[in-house]
Amino acid sequence: MIQLPSYLSRNARRLRREATDAERLLWRHLRGRGLEGLKFRRQQPIGQYIVDFCCLDSHLVVEVDGGQHVAAIEEDRLRTLFRQRRGFAVVRIWNDEVLLNLTGVLEEIHRQAERASGRPDPDPLPRGEGATGGGGLVKDGAGEYPRLLRKETFLGGAAVG
Repeated sequence: MIQLPSYLSRNARRLRREATDAERLLWRHLRGRGLEGLKFRRQQPIGQYIVDFCCLDSHLVVEVDGGQHVAAIEEDRLRTLFRQRRGFAVVRIWNDEVLLNLTGVLEEIHRQAERASGRPDPDPLPRGEGATGGGGLVKDGAGEYPRLLRKETFLGGAAVG
């Protein structure tokens, strides 16, 4: 087993103790292989960063972001790129989305885990339906992406997977 620097272990423990309401709620559904048998870890160090949730088998990172991330767009972009270069797909979800649309969030995390692991989606939905709550796709100059997710979830505007 790889020995982590002590500051990373201390930080991860602190982040687990100080989890947001949205992180606690999502963890209740991810822990103990609660989402389709996928094993998630919370506050998991990857390199010099600590991710909110991680499924190592699927190479999927799930970040639950609050308002502080609005001011840290460039820093988040660099963290996402770091993780993607290490083979992880990254899903960023707003706190409010977890609290107001938990079922849709869980469905999307499962879909992204299936894509990231290379397994085909057993029940693909037509474009514009599903976890986005009927919100469909958002279009901008960078491409299209599901309303539920922020663009950082996608590489160059195209869906991961």
